[in-house]
Amino acid sequence: MRLRPIDLAREHGLSTQAVRNYEEAGILPPAERAPSGYRVYAPRHAAALRTFLALIPAHGHATAGTIMRAVNDGAIEDALRLIDRSHAQLAGDRSTLEEVADALRDLAPTPEPAPGTTFIGPLADRLGLRAATLRKWERAGLVVPRRDPRTGYRVYAPADVRDVLLAHQLRRGGYGLAQIARVLEQVRTAGGPEPLQAALREWRDRLTARGLAMLAGAAALDAYLGAP
Repeated sequence: MRLRPIDLAREHGLSTQAVRNYEEAGILPPAERAPSGYRVYAPRHAAALRTFLALIPAHGHATAGTIMRAVNDGAIEDALRLIDRSHAQLAGDRSTLEEVADALRDLAPTPEPAPGTTFIGPLADRLGLRAATLRKWERAGLVVPRRDPRTGYRVYAPADVRDVLLAHQLRRGGYGLAQIARVLEQVRTAGGPEPLQAALREWRDRLTARGLAMLAGAAALDAYLGAP
């Protein structure tokens, strides 16, 4: 069966130029040329395009293109390594999500930090900690207060105090500094522990969608590899 660029483009709502670009990029196998010079595609080209578009939600546009180029060049091991890397990244993201969710479940309601700023000594006294502990947490990247430009003293803003309170709770719960740093980063990104709950649900949904996309992409790639 002979197919024109428009035949491949229409199936996916693409332009014919996009189809030609994908061929030139190696995402589609090279097309034959008619005596007139026009490109002539076959069902294998249509399958390659479907496979590439199925791989995008799973691996991203750039990686999906690299996978297809490797497959079309016969470098199957290279393609599989890229797929393995995406699976490892997804597994790591899922572990981080569960780690953050578990930490939030272990948190008691956090008291509101006092308004205004404070310094390391009063904050350490408030929590029954040593100032050296707060400096250690700063070196670990948990909470990095700004410095007063005149004195060089650490100045803890209300958001910093909130993060110190969360870190203190999690340390008492047995969490390591690296785990706490990941939790606090998510808290800061979400704007606090409460908004983070909704962000975690959205994050979980995104990871589930990506996992399902990987299944769909793998099925499409398997079919493409087995096609004549």
